[in-house]
Amino acid sequence: MGDNPNMPDRNGPLRAGVVGSGAFGRNHARVYRDLQGDPQLNVKFVGVVDANTSRGKEVASEFGTHAFASVAELVAAGVDAVSIAVPTIAHLPIARELMQAGVDVLIEKPLASTLAEADELRTIARQHNRVVQVGHLERFNPAVCATLPLLTKPMFFEVHRLSVFTPRSLDVDVVLDLMIHDIDIVLTLAKSRVKEVRAVGLPILSKKVDIANVRLEFESGCVANFTASRVSTERVRKLRFFQPRQYVSLDFSRQDVLVLTVEDGGDVSADFDPFNPATVAGSAFPGITPFKPAIEPQEPLRAELLSFLNAVRGRSVPEVSLEQGREALAVALQIVDAIAQHSRRAHLEELTGGVS
Repeated sequence: MGDNPNMPDRNGPLRAGVVGSGAFGRNHARVYRDLQGDPQLNVKFVGVVDANTSRGKEVASEFGTHAFASVAELVAAGVDAVSIAVPTIAHLPIARELMQAGVDVLIEKPLASTLAEADELRTIARQHNRVVQVGHLERFNPAVCATLPLLTKPMFFEVHRLSVFTPRSLDVDVVLDLMIHDIDIVLTLAKSRVKEVRAVGLPILSKKVDIANVRLEFESGCVANFTASRVSTERVRKLRFFQPRQYVSLDFSRQDVLVLTVEDGGDVSADFDPFNPATVAGSAFPGITPFKPAIEPQEPLRAELLSFLNAVRGRSVPEVSLEQGREALAVALQIVDAIAQHSRRAHLEELTGGVS
């Protein structure tokens, strides 16, 4: 580290670490290892910390780094920037320890369990002049990057994020586990405050809500419908939105964007269905111009960590800031509350054993 223990040396290597070596943490470790191999980036991967010491040692061995028994040991080894990839409930205490020691942090989504915890993170970051990035990975999806320049005035979103069931992340419900990705993206695209929340959700295979449907109305008049499920038979990651004379379809998994523009004075056939790929292929319909923006292929996690490290080195506000992470969390918690209220109104507790 540099002469100032709270600031990385701009000329020296940027020393990175990971706390948590589960599925997410292992991927962060892999990317830091790969970034270390690029001499132009000047990154040094210091090591990993995990409460499960055997798992930590396994990941450290896999990626040629050190396993530490505690956050304090990682700090003592000299680290500038750390990814926090542990269960949400542990984000605050770990981030607090790191920031108070002068370390910048990337905190996996969701930012915290409660807004009070998010606000404490904000206070600590300000007190210690720390860079905090929130791990909303989809912001760095090439399809999202290609979509941003297309925005005019989006007025209706339809979003689906469906996954097969796994025992991962069952400490939170599907809203904080999966839907929060899309909440963050829609907030970024809509650029308006949420006015109304309506939601329904059910626990299916766990004690938490596993499937949810949500309708958000924004102050701008824009409306967004979200469906998130972690008990699906298929994997779907799609976002569609309509804005004046234009329809945009984004596939997160395929990293693909399709834009359909209605020409001025165009006469669109009544048979045209923008949700049916067969009807839009080649756009045989007069009055509609299809367009696929150029996509620059990249691994979103690599782009996310590069963005984080650049913010650390430049002492700049990250692309996904703590404030934006807090905003997404606030909306997600509103949705969780709306689901609980709906469950009580519909007397679903009698059938499901309650929504937690």
